[in-house]
Amino acid sequence: MEKELYTITVFSENTVGLLGQITIIFTRRALNIETLSVSPSAIKGIHKFTITVFTTEEVVEKVVKQIDKRIDILKSYYNTDKELVHQEIALYKVATDKLLALGSIENWIRDHNTRILEMNEDYVVFQKAGHYGETQRFFDELSESVGVLQFIRSGRVAITKSKVERLSDMLENNKKYEN
Repeated sequence: MEKELYTITVFSENTVGLLGQITIIFTRRALNIETLSVSPSAIKGIHKFTITVFTTEEVVEKVVKQIDKRIDILKSYYNTDKELVHQEIALYKVATDKLLALGSIENWIRDHNTRILEMNEDYVVFQKAGHYGETQRFFDELSESVGVLQFIRSGRVAITKSKVERLSDMLENNKKYEN
């Protein structure tokens, strides 16, 4: 089987130590977590872990089943990119003098759909949202032309293309949590 990028979504209450319990499942299978993002979900009292991993479908199915066995987990799912709407956010810090030496930065902002978060005499901080390839291309272009002083990329944030959160149907049946 061929490896591809899967996005695993885990729903739980906000429980101390749960992240460690989840990551040990990946460690035991020698899987590297590519990105990880945790936040409250659209369902009150429920948190959502978004984890990406390169693996086969067979392995991701087993990982999701193992995650589901944890007592503090409500439900976990896996998806491919075509089933999701997803983004990352990246921040880039470059030297102001080198950037201004290029001339107009207006084209950079338009061409890459970026924002300036902060600009002072020492540095400029750009923000770019997009898929991995888009944020990486902007990094590569900045690196080649002016150099990048600092760079950070967030973990993936993703929602399914279905109308409601997949967990909603399960919770409706349980009537344990309110929407």
